[in-house]
Amino acid sequence: MYLDSKIYLGKADDKRIFMNLSMANRHGLITGASGTGKTVSMKVLTESFSDAGVPVFLCDIKGDVSGLCAKGIQSDSMEKRIDFFGIRNEFSYRAYPVTFWDVYGENGHPIRATVSDMGPELLSRILDLTPAQEGVLNIVFRIADDHNLKIIDLKDLKSVLNHIGEHRAEYITTYGNITTASVGAILRALMPLENQGGELFFGEPELDINDWMRTTYDGKGMINLLDCTKLALNPTLYAFFLLWMMSELYETLPEMGDLEKPKLVFFFDEAHMLFSNAPKALLGKIEQVVKLIRSKGVGIYFVTQNPADIPDSVLAQLSNKIQHALRAYTPKEQKAIRAAAQSFRANPNFDTEEMISQLGVGEALVSVLDEEGIPTIVEYTKIICPQSSMKQAERSEIEQAIASDGMTKYDKYIDNESAFEQLEIQKIQESAEKEEAQKEAERQKAEERAKKQLEKKRQQDAAAQKRKSERRKAQIERSLINTAASVFRRGILKILKKVGY
Repeated sequence: MYLDSKIYLGKADDKRIFMNLSMANRHGLITGASGTGKTVSMKVLTESFSDAGVPVFLCDIKGDVSGLCAKGIQSDSMEKRIDFFGIRNEFSYRAYPVTFWDVYGENGHPIRATVSDMGPELLSRILDLTPAQEGVLNIVFRIADDHNLKIIDLKDLKSVLNHIGEHRAEYITTYGNITTASVGAILRALMPLENQGGELFFGEPELDINDWMRTTYDGKGMINLLDCTKLALNPTLYAFFLLWMMSELYETLPEMGDLEKPKLVFFFDEAHMLFSNAPKALLGKIEQVVKLIRSKGVGIYFVTQNPADIPDSVLAQLSNKIQHALRAYTPKEQKAIRAAAQSFRANPNFDTEEMISQLGVGEALVSVLDEEGIPTIVEYTKIICPQSSMKQAERSEIEQAIASDGMTKYDKYIDNESAFEQLEIQKIQESAEKEEAQKEAERQKAEERAKKQLEKKRQQDAAAQKRKSERRKAQIERSLINTAASVFRRGILKILKKVGY
């Protein structure tokens, strides 16, 4: 609950435990075994930030926090808690402003990014490409830039890869070696991403990160709830989304230094899923962002079962801690409790390690930063109750929130002309040019054949004419010979007659 310009977390004996808004960007951790109250603590913080005018982004892994958009339900137990915490005058059962998001577009507005915005380096890291393959992917993006080929979605990227693979000889002298093996490896690496729904995440309209930092007309921070129930089952796409989001936040937001309250707060529920078997690129980016994004006015809060789920390099940056009960049934679990206890400033009134295993539901050990940025002594605290519904929201309530949150501009997929369409047109043009060239070649061959046939006929006609002339000449010669012979014969006969022969 937001009270007296602070976040009222709960009561320790007769003392109220508050979190300072000015220290909320120092990040935080909510841990505890299943069923101990982590979700309630997360909802209390989320509601409080919203009441303070701080936008929130929340990854809902289990689908159990959608009730933030619905009014809380009065009950005897709730009424007793309201009186216990002394908030009868300040408390009201009410709904909070929630914008629902879903990469798949099923339970919220779609979230999309372009492949170009992701860039070759992030793509290479998530796809786990070799240095040679990463080099080829960089060449692919350079060629696309130089030839004004817009790589917006996966079909654009695949189309450009196939085009370059087919025309690699044209590019090698200008851009360097491009092997068909590397092109094929990149295409294969894209298949798991595509199978997990990557064609839904990559596209337009691209999300404007500033739309996560809205407030309502009455100054409440908008709660952006990302439905991850399906996304978390597809680790490659989940890693792509998180890596893009971290990079986008870090690169987009300006340096702000220390503020009276954060510009934006993130909650990662079931945070162990972020770090178990996560790509090195994602782990590195999370560590970098957690260390550096504080100065941009962003707070990040991890919610998980055990502090050991978080890498030490990240855990060291989490200053505001709410530790619910941990159970110690094995030596490993006992060691985890000991480590969790040692991360707190000791309270002389109780044994921290022993207390962690004895906490009840809705109880926690809490340590936050004071106004000077120093961790407070750990306090045994009963966590205050949320004002929104503890149940999942009804489908009708979610649909109503989706229809009225002003983000419907993201609902319709826009397929602008990009590399795929450009290369398809180019293929059609090349095919038409090839067909025309083939027709021209066939026409020239036909003309050549006609010329040869004409020449052959001319030669045949000339030969025939020559034979005809020769026959005529022979006939004349024979006629002359015959005539001469006849004349000669008649002459001889006359002579013989004169001599009386």
